[in-house]
Amino acid sequence: MTADMILTGAALALPGAVLAGTLVVRDGRILEVQPGRSAAPGAIGLDGDLLIPGIVDLHTDNLERQVQPRINARWPSRSALMAHDAQCAVAGVTTVLDALCLGDLGFEKDRVRTFREGVADIDALADTGLLRAEHFLHLRCEIPAPDMLALFDPVAEHPRVRMVSLMDHTPGVGQYADLDHYRKLRRDSGTAANEVEQRIAELQAQRGRLRDGNRRAVLARLVGRHVALASHDDRTAVEVAENLADGITVSEFPVTMEAAAAARAQGMQVIAGAPNLVRGGSHSGNVAVAALLEAAAVDALASDYVPTSLIEAAFHRAAGTLPDAVALVTDRPARIAGLADRGRLAPGLRADLVRVRLHEGLPVVRAVWRAGERMA
Repeated sequence: MTADMILTGAALALPGAVLAGTLVVRDGRILEVQPGRSAAPGAIGLDGDLLIPGIVDLHTDNLERQVQPRINARWPSRSALMAHDAQCAVAGVTTVLDALCLGDLGFEKDRVRTFREGVADIDALADTGLLRAEHFLHLRCEIPAPDMLALFDPVAEHPRVRMVSLMDHTPGVGQYADLDHYRKLRRDSGTAANEVEQRIAELQAQRGRLRDGNRRAVLARLVGRHVALASHDDRTAVEVAENLADGITVSEFPVTMEAAAAARAQGMQVIAGAPNLVRGGSHSGNVAVAALLEAAAVDALASDYVPTSLIEAAFHRAAGTLPDAVALVTDRPARIAGLADRGRLAPGLRADLVRVRLHEGLPVVRAVWRAGERMA
């Protein structure tokens, strides 16, 4: 048995309340939550800083950003994973679902390589003690992609898979329903206008051939698996109804109020992007997360592409009371991922903890513990 760690003089973000008190950790788990200050020898004073549960990130593309920091500049995969892990840790993220793409529709030619190397690197490093956060897999299945199913099958029963999302980035649907917006994105990336039109036609025809069969195949392979199953970029209530009928229980990043409201009305969990909230709106012209929160149409937030966005979103005025806002990035995502041992400051749960101080309204992470061990 290890010696107790006592954190005192803290503002403890408990479910439903903030308590000035003390938290005791033993053997990597929370032993006690007490009101008031401890006078025990060795107690660590937190000077009134807030203590929240470790953040749980259901969807981050940040590993891809570390692998490809510049166009035509690929970074070594394992080094990129270590950098990504460190960035998550200092942002207070103790549990990461690395969102890796299976299949590509012409956005990143090396995404398949990133997926394969990412899975191999996480497997190689997860039990070494070298990673600060705990890493799981979120498989992002590009349903109309010809190679998606061949990539999915080898990892379908991987023990680290906690979430699978079905996405469709075909121009004309979902996130890219606005074809003019899609055309501009492709032209801005250096693609000639005639090539953009040719690519739109090719991808729409490919979707017509592959989408339904690939979707049915993935859903069939997940029957009986205890993983969160999500749709991606829902736009209409009709899409939401189709997803629910197919056993999909999570709507990830709905792009309209109609889709988010329909998902919540039918008991689905809704995940929204924290960067959208921090920035004050969508970077691609979709519904603002602040509006979704006001409509009570969000269950959890995910970092998407900026790890620090989660801690900032938890202190955003649109996110509600502090306990509710903290739950958006801790307890609720933990529940969606089926991780019942973390996400709250409560006896018996894992001591994933983040010490936070506000500086002129900006939350600054001062210390992070995972299972009672200091990681940042």
